[in-house]
Amino acid sequence: MPSDQKKASSILLVVLAFLIVYAVWGSTYFFIARALQGFPPFFLGTFRFIVAGLLLLGWCKLSGTAIFDRRNLWSAGISGVLMLGVGNGIVIWVEQFMTSGLVAIMVSSAAIWFVILDKKLWKQNFSNKFTVAGLIIGFLGVILLFWEQLSGFEVGQDKRTILGMALLVIGPIGWAGGSLYSKYHPGTNTSAAVSTGWQMLIAGLFFLPASIISGELSQFRFQDVPASAWWSVSYLIGFGSILAFSAYVWLLQVRPATQVSTYAYVNPVVAVLLAVFFADEVISATQITGLVVILGSVLLINLSKYKKAPAA
Repeated sequence: MPSDQKKASSILLVVLAFLIVYAVWGSTYFFIARALQGFPPFFLGTFRFIVAGLLLLGWCKLSGTAIFDRRNLWSAGISGVLMLGVGNGIVIWVEQFMTSGLVAIMVSSAAIWFVILDKKLWKQNFSNKFTVAGLIIGFLGVILLFWEQLSGFEVGQDKRTILGMALLVIGPIGWAGGSLYSKYHPGTNTSAAVSTGWQMLIAGLFFLPASIISGELSQFRFQDVPASAWWSVSYLIGFGSILAFSAYVWLLQVRPATQVSTYAYVNPVVAVLLAVFFADEVISATQITGLVVILGSVLLINLSKYKKAPAA
């Protein structure tokens, strides 16, 4: 294949991968809420990621790809636990009592943590006035979200919501940290699909002890799960995990982490639209303002990279 055709093909794959991550992940908040109507939270994480991991690794094995390398399991384990166990696990748990739209808005701060935790690019990022200004504005956006919840707490706000808000600050840190670890420690001679499969399988096993200790596993009955929850968890496994997460891990290998983190621009918008139109959730003006402030800060953080893009 001529080099120009290869380049065009590569660009098309990158664009397609970004579209999948943008659209599919934005919808997963809605489907997590639906899946929780039949699955308890820790067991949902266990079932979703173990099934998705086994399916993906099985497909890799059937296609002739080597799937087992001890040197790569450590890297996959750390990144999988941080991204899916901590980052996604917190999202699943808090959606028991928080609306999917608000959860998606809070998680949008992940793009800020990509800059803070990417030590290799500290000199470049923190010497840039736009990046520093973006970080400050982004944290003001997070404070704005907390401000409304704390004001409500004074007049009887549910304590779980305050705990959920605090956890949704920790979750994006785990996600960004795991993503950066996956980027800088990709393993040796391992395809993105194999890495993704192990990350999901190990994350699923990470959820299992909590599911057992909490009593979820002993009380759960598959026959009691409504059809809507089955359809939702099937979507999460097939599209949210196997398709979108594979695309995300691949993008981390071929594109800058801060560029990949731009999924945070679109995911909350998709999630909020689904929540408002299909779940009758109410998103306040303050929450929308906080989202706009956070997304504006992420745009500001990446402004210098956009300016350099034409030259590149």
